[in-house]
This record gives sequence, C-alpha cells and structure tokens, in this order.
Amino acid sequence: MSTKHLITATDFCIYHKLEHSFINDLQEAGLIKITVVNETTYIADDELYKLERMIRLHNDLDINIAGIEAITHLLARLENIQEEMRLLKNDLKTYE
Repeated sequence: MSTKHLITATDFCIYHKLEHSFINDLQEAGLIKITVVNETTYIADDELYKLERMIRLHNDLDINIAGIEAITHLLARLENIQEEMRLLKNDLKTYE
C-alpha cells in the first residue's frame, strides 16, 4: 500500500508533543481512522483536520476522550441539521 497521503503517527505525536496512546484512544473510540502498514501506524491526511481539532479540545480545554466523543457527535449532528436546513431553504425557494 502506498503511504503517499499518510503521515506516521510517531511523527505526528512528536510534532504535537502527544503521547501515542492518545491517538490509539481516539482510534478505539472510533473518532479517527489509522492505517497500519508494515507494523507502522499512519494517519491519513484527510483525518488531520479532525485530529487537530480534537487535540485542541484536549489540550486547551482539558477535555477527556469521552467528552471529545460527545462534542464530535454533537458537531456532526449540527452540521447535518445545517445541511438539511440549507436543502429545505432551496426547496422553499422553488415554491416562491
């Protein structure tokens, strides 16, 4: 498998001064996806935005994994509701 769009979890943890267990805990909670290639753990580049947001919640606000999971779930619901409202507004415009 190509590692072109992957960053090693070790490099990510060193850069952000994190324990590797934090990445594992997020993965176990289903909040991020990690890839293992040749016994090396990688993070996809499209996961970086979510992961960095979770790191800020953890470091800046001292929120634990369960809290991050709840916040992430609520933010996803909020985004879904906003998208649904946008679609409904577009449908309403067609009837005006």
